Parts: sequence; structure tokens; C-alpha cells
Amino acid sequence: MISYEPFWKTIKEKSITSYALTKKMSVKESTLYRMRKCKPMTTTTIDDLCRILNCEVQNIIRYIPDEHE
Repeated sequence: MISYEPFWKTIKEKSITSYALTKKMSVKESTLYRMRKCKPMTTTTIDDLCRILNCEVQNIIRYIPDEHE
């Protein structure tokens, strides 16, 4: 499973609000919704978030192995 927990931690550390992301940094509200619900995103979106936040991929997503595997 992919977790977006690092993203929320990153924006908190950078003091960036969800409002600022959508209104000032052109992040779609649907992207934040998908992240809150742990829905899939394209690598293009992840690339955009890394560019906007000036961070690495691991600051956006984290892989969590399935316990059943």
C-alpha cells in the first residue's frame, strides 16, 4: 500500500496549508482528496508535488508492505 503520510508531514514542516496548495500553488483539490483517502495517483502528479514542494519522492509517499504477503 502507498501511504501519503510523508506528504502531510512535509507540508506541516514547511508551514504550507492545504488552502495555500490549492489557491497559490495550483494543486487540485481532487489531488488532496485522493491523498486523504489513500487513492492512487499518477507519477506525473507525484513529480508535480515534488517540484512544487522542492522535495524528494520519499517526502510525498511511502510504501507499506501488505501484511498478508
